[in-house]
Amino acid sequence: MARMNFYIKVEVDLREGEKPDKLGYEICRVIQKVYGVRQAEVSSVVNRGDE
Repeated sequence: MARMNFYIKVEVDLREGEKPDKLGYEICRVIQKVYGVRQAEVSSVVNRGDE
Protein backbone atom coordinates (compact mmCIF):
# COMPACT_ATOMS: atom_id res chain seq x y z
CA MET A 1 0.00 0.00 0.00
CA ALA A 2 1.40 3.42 -0.97
CA ARG A 3 1.48 6.29 1.50
CA MET A 4 0.79 9.74 0.02
CA ASN A 5 0.61 13.35 1.21
CA PHE A 6 -2.04 15.74 -0.08
CA TYR A 7 -1.62 19.49 0.36
CA ILE A 8 -5.00 21.20 0.32
CA LYS A 9 -5.73 24.93 0.43
CA VAL A 10 -8.94 25.87 2.25
CA GLU A 11 -10.30 29.42 2.36
CA VAL A 12 -12.91 30.26 4.98
CA ASP A 13 -14.70 33.34 6.26
CA LEU A 14 -14.57 33.38 10.05
CA ARG A 15 -17.54 34.56 12.03
CA GLU A 16 -17.03 37.29 14.61
CA GLY A 17 -15.17 35.84 17.58
CA GLU A 18 -14.41 32.49 15.90
CA LYS A 19 -10.86 31.26 16.50
CA PRO A 20 -8.86 30.07 13.47
CA ASP A 21 -6.98 27.39 15.42
CA LYS A 22 -10.22 25.86 16.69
CA LEU A 23 -11.70 25.80 13.17
CA GLY A 24 -8.52 24.23 11.78
CA TYR A 25 -8.65 21.52 14.44
CA GLU A 26 -12.30 20.82 13.57
CA ILE A 27 -11.53 20.56 9.83
CA CYS A 28 -8.73 18.08 10.56
CA ARG A 29 -10.99 16.06 12.85
CA VAL A 30 -13.67 15.76 10.16
CA ILE A 31 -11.12 14.75 7.51
CA GLN A 32 -9.77 12.02 9.80
CA LYS A 33 -13.26 10.76 10.64
CA VAL A 34 -14.75 10.82 7.14
CA TYR A 35 -11.75 9.58 5.18
CA GLY A 36 -10.03 7.47 7.82
CA VAL A 37 -6.72 9.20 7.19
CA ARG A 38 -3.68 8.42 9.29
CA GLN A 39 -2.95 12.07 10.18
CA ALA A 40 -4.32 15.53 9.35
CA GLU A 41 -2.73 18.76 10.53
CA VAL A 42 -2.79 22.50 9.98
CA SER A 43 0.64 23.55 8.74
CA SER A 44 0.00 27.30 8.54
CA VAL A 45 -2.68 29.96 8.87
CA VAL A 46 -2.54 33.13 6.75
CA ASN A 47 -4.70 36.14 7.55
CA ARG A 48 -5.80 37.55 4.21
CA GLY A 49 -7.47 40.57 5.87
CA ASP A 50 -10.61 42.22 4.60
CA GLU A 51 -10.94 41.94 0.85
